[in-house]
Amino acid sequence: MNGKLFGEAFVTLFVIMDPAGGVPIFIALTNAFSPRDRNRAAWQAVALAGGVIVAFAVAGEQILRYLGIDLPALQGAGGLLLILVALELLTGKAGDPAEPATTNVALVPLGTPLLAGPGAIVATMLFVRRAHHVADYLSIAAPVVLVLVTVFLALRFCGIIVRILRPSGIDVLTRISGLLVAAIAVQLIASAVGDFVTMYVQSAH
Repeated sequence: MNGKLFGEAFVTLFVIMDPAGGVPIFIALTNAFSPRDRNRAAWQAVALAGGVIVAFAVAGEQILRYLGIDLPALQGAGGLLLILVALELLTGKAGDPAEPATTNVALVPLGTPLLAGPGAIVATMLFVRRAHHVADYLSIAAPVVLVLVTVFLALRFCGIIVRILRPSGIDVLTRISGLLVAAIAVQLIASAVGDFVTMYVQSAH
């Protein structure tokens, strides 16, 4: 196994997917869930994130090339989707039992784009480009699995935090999470615009 590639992939994906940082957002989005449903949501979110990352690691460049999509477009789309999530959190509509559920929050936005977002997808694709042998591919696959397991454990045992915070604390945490998600969304969109400008300038020259 390539130790250097393993270390770089693990640290990069761990920082991007941020298991601890995802817990407040997960709690806010699953506020109305029972403990059993919250555990199932954690498993579903991590499973989908793993599937998306693996799919793009194997055929990401081919998929984007076939559809004529640049990576900044994928990044901007993720940012726009997170803006909608942030607005729900800030207005207190996320996790409202009175509102009929139209989507599974474990899949969108938790699985993607929060966990398997543009950052994790692009990072994995770049690491795969550097792989030339079976050992290299194992050095990328192992960190992906380890980070996903860490994320699952963080989400799985967030019920302890829920019991400590109680409803009033969770309400405050929901608003803070909305602000954080909005900041992530703005950063994604700003980075996408910057990348588009850079690509345009380079093509003009």
